Amino acid sequence: MDRFLLISEFAHKSFDVRNQARDMALTQARQVIRNSSQAIRAIHRLEIDLANEHLSQARTLVEKLKTDLVDHPDLFYAGYTQDALKEYVEAMVTCALIQKQDIPLPEELDVEAAVYLNGLAEVTGELRRRCLDILRQGYSDESERLLGIMDEIYSLLITVDYPDALTNGLRRQTDLARGIVERTRGDITISIREQRLTSAMKNLSKQLLQEDLVPNTTEFSTEDGD
Repeated sequence: MDRFLLISEFAHKSFDVRNQARDMALTQARQVIRNSSQAIRAIHRLEIDLANEHLSQARTLVEKLKTDLVDHPDLFYAGYTQDALKEYVEAMVTCALIQKQDIPLPEELDVEAAVYLNGLAEVTGELRRRCLDILRQGYSDESERLLGIMDEIYSLLITVDYPDALTNGLRRQTDLARGIVERTRGDITISIREQRLTSAMKNLSKQLLQEDLVPNTTEFSTEDGD
């Protein structure tokens, strides 16, 4: 019976430790996601300092999450933890690109390829949102710059042809990114056409106004000859 008692104590102690680690990881993961989403929200409002503050907090939480789960790799690779890291990548990359900074590399963010690429795929949605905000004020070269980056992201994603078990469902994210890029290209094309049409109408209006203001000298010459 003493052996059964030892087994019971071992099991309870083991699960208590894992349960505490899991609860802590869940809390930290939620905080990472919250700070990442707030950073993206701030960068869309061009609140640069606030965005960077949230990114700094998210980075600190990610580092602590990795440290706390070093003895629990199964919890680190659990869905909720990996989702938090993906949101972190999305926020870091989005804020960098909107600020016209170099795109952060996977090793700089210290994340694995699958997490990085899934986060990168979701960046296309945030860049589309930024493009639409710009287009509301009229076409600009900045929207073309962002569309070019979206094209680069999609071109990268379609080269990653591995099983979903390795890429965590990247193929579906790539398909979604393609639709986002194409819709954004269509929106920018319409904006360019509208701008050209508006410009042409203004030029025509000026031309007609100038013609109305110029006296008809032929009419006056005929009357003088009579």
